[in-house]
Amino acid sequence: MSQQQDLLRDAMRRLNLTRDAFSERLGVRRRALDTWLLPDDSGESRAMPEMVGKFVAEILQREALGAAVAGGAADDRTIGQRIAAEGKPHLLSVAQFDRGSLEDLFQVADIMQPIARRQKVTRILEGAVLGSLFFEASTRTRVSFGAAFCRLGGTVCDTTGFTFSSMAKGESIYDTSRVMSGYVDALVVRHPDQGSVAEFARATNIPVINAGDGPGEHPSQAILDLYTIQREFSRMGKLVDGTHVAIVGDLKYGRTVHSLIRLLALYRNLKFTLIAPPSLEMPAYLLELVARHGHVIEQTQSLQEGLRGADVVYATRIQKERFAGEEIEGYTPEFQVRKALVDAVCKPDTILMHPLPRDGRPGANDLSVDLNHDPRLAIFRQTDNGIPVRMALFAVLMGVEKQVARSMRDAGWRSPAHIGPDDADFDGLD
Repeated sequence: MSQQQDLLRDAMRRLNLTRDAFSERLGVRRRALDTWLLPDDSGESRAMPEMVGKFVAEILQREALGAAVAGGAADDRTIGQRIAAEGKPHLLSVAQFDRGSLEDLFQVADIMQPIARRQKVTRILEGAVLGSLFFEASTRTRVSFGAAFCRLGGTVCDTTGFTFSSMAKGESIYDTSRVMSGYVDALVVRHPDQGSVAEFARATNIPVINAGDGPGEHPSQAILDLYTIQREFSRMGKLVDGTHVAIVGDLKYGRTVHSLIRLLALYRNLKFTLIAPPSLEMPAYLLELVARHGHVIEQTQSLQEGLRGADVVYATRIQKERFAGEEIEGYTPEFQVRKALVDAVCKPDTILMHPLPRDGRPGANDLSVDLNHDPRLAIFRQTDNGIPVRMALFAVLMGVEKQVARSMRDAGWRSPAHIGPDDADFDGLD
């Protein structure tokens, strides 16, 4: 029944309706809608009547027709064409998205969920090869992109670090990109210098995805973060519009938050509380961008005041590798987001997020491990969502997103109901 859950969540997302408003629109009791949205392994989960499914499809069709009439001629371009970078199938910045293309990408990610959950398999990228070029250390992002490509039927050629690259011998980015493009069908690149991934993209016509360029951007991370927020909110009947987001940590060099705040700015009436010492504050150009969209921005050094009443708390680590002889001033262990503080000032349904890795050592000024069994902690659901989102990005940039649904077949192996032994603890907000 995961398809019915994805259909209902996508409908609420596209219609921008809470659960109460959506159940009223469908003419059903809120309790009935809740049972249709429960996980498959829940004893109270129920199948949605076929007539309701048809009604949901009709509502979405009418909504799309109304939007096309209001906006003039419908845009019949593919998602890949709409988010193209200078006409090429690259993902370099979140600035390539508007709210509509984001929602469409999320719908593709929803379709990918059964594959990401190991319930279905597909071979739509069979024969395709991904070049994974990480000139900077990575575990989660590198493996996540590789796993996503493999789950679509492709294979991965992997390299990590300058030491093992011809660029250590003086080869230019242009030459490296052009040579690699003759070997592979898509490139995922991480580089310590801001703007360098765009150089890779200018030298090739195959898809290039920015997996982090120094202190610049990390677009796929921000996309999966926003996708996670929407999925978490859909379980609770909340909307991204009007939400209160608290971001704490290294806001100066944290490329994940640079990309995320730009994406969130596409929504309406948000309140941002930015918590950092003066030496690590969010860059001014991003504050100006968010303000131009009409959102409220507060900056504070008080973790206790900043977290109070937040719907989402997004913590980041210190980007020590970005500091060039600078001193980290004012960032003390008092900035640790720990359970006692969360219990004291946050709401029962606050979502706690982190792009990882987090510093789990005692006294570290990061997201504390004493929150590991708190159902508000979404970091593992967040990392899991990286697979369907990155699968969706590959499918969109390589033009196969329409083939996914009809290409799926049942997986030939059995996967555990919960990937980790403690995952059941995180079902508390369902």
